[in-house]
Amino acid sequence: MEHQTNKDKSEDILSMANSLRWDLGVNFHDTVIESIYADASKIAGKTVKVEGEKEAYSLDLKIDRIVTSRWLGFPIMFLMLAVVFWITIAGANVPSGMLATLLVDTLHPILKSFAVNIGMPWWLSGVLIDGAYLAMAWVIAVMLPPMAIFFPLFTLLEDFGYLPRVAFNMDNLFRKVGAHGKQALTLSMGFGCNAAGVIAARVIDSPRERLIAIITNNFSLCNGRWPTQILIATIFIGGAVPAHLAGLVSAGAVVGIAVLGIGFSLLVSWGLSKSILRGEASAFSLELPPYRPPRILQTLYTSLIDRTIFVLWRAIVFAIPAGVLIWLVANVNIGGLSLAEHFIQGTTPFAAIFGLNGVILLAYIIAIPANEIVIPTILMLTVVSTGMAGMGEGAGVMFELDSLADTENILRAGGWTLLTAINLMLFSLLHNPCSTTIYTIYKETKSVKWTLVSTFLPIAMGFIICFFTTQIYLLIRA
Repeated sequence: MEHQTNKDKSEDILSMANSLRWDLGVNFHDTVIESIYADASKIAGKTVKVEGEKEAYSLDLKIDRIVTSRWLGFPIMFLMLAVVFWITIAGANVPSGMLATLLVDTLHPILKSFAVNIGMPWWLSGVLIDGAYLAMAWVIAVMLPPMAIFFPLFTLLEDFGYLPRVAFNMDNLFRKVGAHGKQALTLSMGFGCNAAGVIAARVIDSPRERLIAIITNNFSLCNGRWPTQILIATIFIGGAVPAHLAGLVSAGAVVGIAVLGIGFSLLVSWGLSKSILRGEASAFSLELPPYRPPRILQTLYTSLIDRTIFVLWRAIVFAIPAGVLIWLVANVNIGGLSLAEHFIQGTTPFAAIFGLNGVILLAYIIAIPANEIVIPTILMLTVVSTGMAGMGEGAGVMFELDSLADTENILRAGGWTLLTAINLMLFSLLHNPCSTTIYTIYKETKSVKWTLVSTFLPIAMGFIICFFTTQIYLLIRA
């Protein structure tokens, strides 16, 4: 009797479970179907045009039909980037000049006078004030204003929802070279600062494609290299054509270098994806977010605190020892010549093979911490090596001139030609990352190997390109 009772209970429990399972299955099935139909109805309402209706597309879709168009997407993208660059460069001129006047023209002499009044030894004053302080001052004056303008503009485009459309436009192009469409975002961020571009590569999920984006980000002209490009193009490229075309031609040369950098980024991405980072591009599923008004306060915080101040602080940390080194190589003498003069004389024949000179090589070696001090270093080293009188404030003291004519006179006295200018612009694009970026690459990759690849690959490319440019130039002139 007890056995029969247990059997009946088991059958009842099994019957109840089957009934419950059937009910859950039906309810779950109905829920899924209803959800699918609801989503389909929502999508159809946004995308399907019903005859007789005046408004078939949402505003977002109307904008997307323009900014992601096959014919208009790229022109709009380049126009938007050009506007951001123009606002950055034009807007940074005044605050950069004001900071340079304050930190270099005003505070530097005050600090020098104070050092003399307290009896500080000349060499200590040179190391601390002419070296460390001036390097820090130049980095702040040249680097802070462009970043304080570029990063907020870039973040506004990101908040507005336009940057995902840039990735969408570029996806097909990057996939063809074995990279990821989101690399376009890191490439764009690199135009403000390569270190920030390297950090931005975190948005790429694939480790292989993220590494490609990190290695190739240096081909984006960061804001520290724009002043060099603009100055050299204005003096030598613009000076080689009639005056009424000078501005247009020099601007075109700078834009051409920036576009060439994008081309090199694609080329190297393809080479890496077919060799040491072999693999197929991963599927890129991107849900384009709706357009929305930018959040101003959050934008300012993100761009100024998280990006500008963070990157600037790292640059200052690396620039201070660079300033000390610059002063030392210009003032430590062996056999009647400074270390800088020994290096310049010894390397100029080698540099001439690539259409460069020893001053440029030394400037790029000791200015690794910050591209912003390349031109002041070149001018100082040129004056030291040529023995020019009345220019600058002494050996190891970096300087810039307000007069383009005076700057041109110094460079031409150092043997600069049109070929030197062209190759400097190319080498400025194709050389090692700055110390801040190198350190950031290591922090992001945790790999000495890939940090070294990221550092020396651009240098090798720079020398190769400059060599062929020199040979072509000499053939044309022959």
